[in-house]
Amino acid sequence: MKSKKILSVLLAGALTLSCMACGSNETAGSDKGSADAAAEGTTGDSTASDGAEAAGDGKLVIWTLSNDLIDFGARFQDQTGVEVETVVIEPANYPTKVQTALLAGETEPDIIVGEPKMLEDFYDAGFFADLDEFGAQDYADQIVDYVWEVGQDADGIQRAISWQITPAGIYYRRDIAQEVFGTEDPDEIGKLFADYPTILDTAQKLKAAGYRIFSSDAEMNVFSGDTAWVVDGVLNVDQSRIDYMDLCVSLYQGDLTAYANQWSTPWYQAMAGEVPILTADIQNYADDSVNVWDAEQFEEATQGMETTEVFAFGLPSWGVLTLRDNVKDTSGLWGVCSGPAYGFDGGTYIGISSNSERKDTAWEFVKFCTLNEETADWWIEYSQGDSVSLKSALEKHKDDENEVYGGQKLYQFWLGQAEGIDTSKVTRYDQALGDAWGNAISAIKTGEKSKEDAIAEFYDVVESSYPEITVNR
Repeated sequence: MKSKKILSVLLAGALTLSCMACGSNETAGSDKGSADAAAEGTTGDSTASDGAEAAGDGKLVIWTLSNDLIDFGARFQDQTGVEVETVVIEPANYPTKVQTALLAGETEPDIIVGEPKMLEDFYDAGFFADLDEFGAQDYADQIVDYVWEVGQDADGIQRAISWQITPAGIYYRRDIAQEVFGTEDPDEIGKLFADYPTILDTAQKLKAAGYRIFSSDAEMNVFSGDTAWVVDGVLNVDQSRIDYMDLCVSLYQGDLTAYANQWSTPWYQAMAGEVPILTADIQNYADDSVNVWDAEQFEEATQGMETTEVFAFGLPSWGVLTLRDNVKDTSGLWGVCSGPAYGFDGGTYIGISSNSERKDTAWEFVKFCTLNEETADWWIEYSQGDSVSLKSALEKHKDDENEVYGGQKLYQFWLGQAEGIDTSKVTRYDQALGDAWGNAISAIKTGEKSKEDAIAEFYDVVESSYPEITVNR
């Protein structure tokens, strides 16, 4: 019964993962040959040992959610001689595949991964080996604090480590900021996103100037988890959740966005300049005349529509890579500032399968990816902007300037945001309850339900899906 419950929770959150970069399929690494990437450097002095000589049968099998570990694996193989087989599994299928293999006693894979929203269940199921048995705590002060904490189970045992930090930020157009607000300074622009009422006021000023604040009304979702959904077994719907709901409804009903759904063609296109202002019916899929997933059909279907330029996007630090690949002529015109809360999303956490018979080699690989400064230096350059979790590398690159973002020193910014993250707010229910709350917001903004009825239905969903959670209406 326990395994069935774990699987149901994992699957509830898995579908969303395919849209997250998490270090992602969008990095430069996906476009280059892995073997070439691995051969770009040789092992030098590093924070953690590179010594995969303790290689057992000289092989390592990795199961992962994204392409990044193909590149890490190829580099590890080149530098150690250990044969690495990396299998990328669709996020929607990943929890089932891992559970099926490990509960059946399979000794491969050796390396497994997880997103923060699935880790608690993986830990409870006993899927990740104890890294403290390999001396993980000797490295505790070398990784950004919140990343280290996310990698621990409820008993404080280290089970996984990520090579990334993924704090959230607001990506904004500097030229529009200068025109409308008289400044492009990140600290000043951050004040325009200080809280949800202020964001609504900022949106109205931008519309008056002919712009739209966001492509979609869901851009602040990455900041909405500033409090835990469940506290001591009790559902926690506090004022910040209500304020976020009110903002989304106001943005939608006030015609303050371009009505483009996140991850759709116009959402990406808004990063490069003008996009058509769609309609509420199109965003809500009531009008299917626009195929938002096909760029060519989208361009034809939206000819003659009023256009706008979008001011900002709310994304984790891996959004640096998303925008890099889509900004085109607006490259250099972007900046990044803080949002209304300390948010984070995604991040690939690497651990050792509890069934692996190559645990020593697997531990060398975990260290190679997360605790090796030479690897971190390589990844920063190779990914063209991903933010690593190794403190020494962040310090080393703190003055690096990112040309896409007007020369802004992004590693300094992301480290500052990461220091404000409170991991106690992360629960195993976040994905499922967040999706249910999003459904309530959609019902309100489209007029399908009143606010009172939509929230009541949300409570019903929680009670029926998670009887272990106490719901105080």
